[in-house]
Amino acid sequence: MTVAQSHIRNFCIIAHIDHGKSTLADRLLEVTGTIMKKDMQEQVLDSMDLERERGITIKMHPVRMSYAARNGEEYVLHLIDTPGHVDFGYEVSRSLAACEGAVLVVDATQGVEAQTVANLYQAVNHDLTIVPVINKVDLPSAEVGRAKHQIVELIGCDEGDILLASAKTGLGIADLLEAIIARVPAPRGAGDAPLRAMVFDCIFDIYRGAVPYVRVVEGSLRAGMRVKFFSNDKVFEVTEVGTLMMGMNAKAELTAGEVGYVVAGIKTVSDARVGDTIADAADPAAEPLPGYRAVKPMVYAGLYPTENQQYPELREALEKLQLNDAALSYQPETSGALGFGFRCGFLGMLHMEIVQERLEREYSLSLITTVPNVEYQVHRTDGSMSVVDNPADMPPETAVERVEEPFVLAEIVVPSEYIGNIMKLSQDRRGGYKKLEYLDPTRAILHYEFPLAEIIFDFYDKLKSLSKGYASLDYEFLEYRQSDLVKLDILINGDPLDALSSIVHKERSYEWGRSLVAKLRKLIPRQMYEVAIQAAIGSRILARESVKPFRKDVIAKCYGGDISRKRKLLEKQKEGKRRMKQVGNVEIPQEAFLAVLKVGDEAV
Repeated sequence: MTVAQSHIRNFCIIAHIDHGKSTLADRLLEVTGTIMKKDMQEQVLDSMDLERERGITIKMHPVRMSYAARNGEEYVLHLIDTPGHVDFGYEVSRSLAACEGAVLVVDATQGVEAQTVANLYQAVNHDLTIVPVINKVDLPSAEVGRAKHQIVELIGCDEGDILLASAKTGLGIADLLEAIIARVPAPRGAGDAPLRAMVFDCIFDIYRGAVPYVRVVEGSLRAGMRVKFFSNDKVFEVTEVGTLMMGMNAKAELTAGEVGYVVAGIKTVSDARVGDTIADAADPAAEPLPGYRAVKPMVYAGLYPTENQQYPELREALEKLQLNDAALSYQPETSGALGFGFRCGFLGMLHMEIVQERLEREYSLSLITTVPNVEYQVHRTDGSMSVVDNPADMPPETAVERVEEPFVLAEIVVPSEYIGNIMKLSQDRRGGYKKLEYLDPTRAILHYEFPLAEIIFDFYDKLKSLSKGYASLDYEFLEYRQSDLVKLDILINGDPLDALSSIVHKERSYEWGRSLVAKLRKLIPRQMYEVAIQAAIGSRILARESVKPFRKDVIAKCYGGDISRKRKLLEKQKEGKRRMKQVGNVEIPQEAFLAVLKVGDEAV
């Protein structure tokens, strides 16, 4: 049955992490009867084990709901649930591009936080209608008045426009549904125009291949049509279209304004690109839809299988995962210590952690991750410039004129009493203070410019611990700036271990090197010979630690007699250990590579 455009509403929910977004989505599904009460479970849209374990949304989840409004009319609501963590901002941007409205959720106990502000600005830039909601109003610690004041200051609405709700108890959910129907505009695409459908997400089905999730903007999409993708001009025949309720429900066609899926026998994962436009191959539209902002990885790290024979499986797993996660980028690389692997680009440290866990769980891989790095622009003395995201590719000091590193503009929302702690942390991380704004007498926004390399490791964790969990962070890329950076090498018995190399600020290099070799001394297992661990910049050794060898007591059998016999035995042992050291390989455990992530604690 075809739905009139005037009775369709496309909206998403935006909020800071832990403000009750997934629980609110659960209640909407329950109230609209999309899911039966007996099938109900917490975080029903968070289908991944990882999402449930961590209590966060990682992937967006579109779902279609039918709702009988108080005016007696039946409406179709398309909800696209979005993540709240700063690392998954790209998922949010794709979701916003497929909607006309956004429900802005603010926790009554926490108030407005950094990601709330960032997601709101994105929604306003997409010209979305904002429906503000204060959640968790039933809690004893709720400060509804303060949250209302912050929302009014933020978006300039009237206090009467703000809805009060409790996603846990169901309070105010019916009023929210009515407000979505009344305030969010219906889609406006022409149904008789040439087909233009936006691919906002994609999944990989082992039997059906790549299955794009689309928002039909103009025209209609039917089984039997031949469609083409604008980015690569590849043509496919549609075998099935349908809507996304709590699963895939096939239907005859998707009309302008509807959200659904397309099965078209797309075998190669790279053919269905997120952000692309699908058009009718027989009567193509003149131009594609305005695309999403290009995703730019912020953090780079090497992923290597612990067993070399798993390399083809890792490549295949990354291909499939990239289809589900358009923000992931990768290319092959080789390490002298670790063999064949891939250099991967991530949006942040949480994104990196999630990708590694998904690869290990979903594809049964055992992986080693190298030290995360950002992308540097290296200007050489011969006038050329190269982009370096792997310390192993850093040219020698003599060939480098200057190095530029990425800077970000960060917004830190923090309670007033912790401002001093956060400002000290920011200065320690080479932060440049810009301004301080007060949201209300108890909460402020600090604006800082940071080198990205200073905040990707443990900055977020320290921010939380210094503010007892109340501070929140959001950042966006600013520009590249010149910095005094050097390549710090780790040498094991005189041989550089490229997987542990890092690019650090010159002022910090000594502390960083000293901390790292001290940690490695505890982690590298003892051998039959002495293992020397050194931190070096070029030919200069900054710090050294030694792993003492196992030693057999070769003179235990000597009960007396001439000392020369004992010396002869000790010299023989010494010579044997020297030969062993020349041919021996030191086994580096996975914990040694992870140790670099914890060096920041002591090096600050």
